[in-house]
Amino acid sequence: MLESFTADAAIITEPSHLEVTLAHKGFAWFDVEIEGRAAHGSRPELGIDAIAKAGHFLVALEDLGRRLAQSPAHPLLGTGTVHASVIHGGEEPSTYPAHCRITLERRTVPGENADTVERELTAVLDHLTDTVPDFRYQLTRGLHREPFEAAPEVSIVRTLTHHAEQALGHPPVVRAEPYWTDCALLDRAGIPCLLFGVDGEDAHAATEYVDLASLDRLTDILMATITDFCS
Repeated sequence: MLESFTADAAIITEPSHLEVTLAHKGFAWFDVEIEGRAAHGSRPELGIDAIAKAGHFLVALEDLGRRLAQSPAHPLLGTGTVHASVIHGGEEPSTYPAHCRITLERRTVPGENADTVERELTAVLDHLTDTVPDFRYQLTRGLHREPFEAAPEVSIVRTLTHHAEQALGHPPVVRAEPYWTDCALLDRAGIPCLLFGVDGEDAHAATEYVDLASLDRLTDILMATITDFCS
């Protein structure tokens, strides 16, 4: 849609507890295929255990996560994170596995993207190739979405913040979200935006709900913001 549509500004109304959200994390998914050599369990001299080799990568991935946690933090989002999400390997108890695939997720902050993450992972994997005997891998990039950050001085942010303060009786809290939203797509398309939505709980759960009083307040704030901005 953004290839054929534009706007002067946008407000994403994901639930934000009536707090002004000016940043959120992105993510990048990667598959790491660790290559071994199939052999019967009785012939260890012929086999290379891909699952055992993958263990070296999992330890290195945990170490990467610790290093990320100790790196300079974004003022609203903190640091990026990484975790192993899915692992597949082996076919039967009596053979050495020829392959082990690990799917991982790297949550990114502004300044990071799929390219920087790929270089980061390649450095980790190349080090294992140099230091672990018979370690071989293939790295494949999957779905990825960029992080988002809005400047506080942007017109739509200043306008909505003003009307939120009028409706709430105090300056709204400025926050960030750890999850990804469409703000990143709009921002990349050149549409200034922010996230501001209702109060509620249990998103994506069976008991998901919205506080109706906050919905009334949100309606008033959005109407005032739209009227002001468009005038």
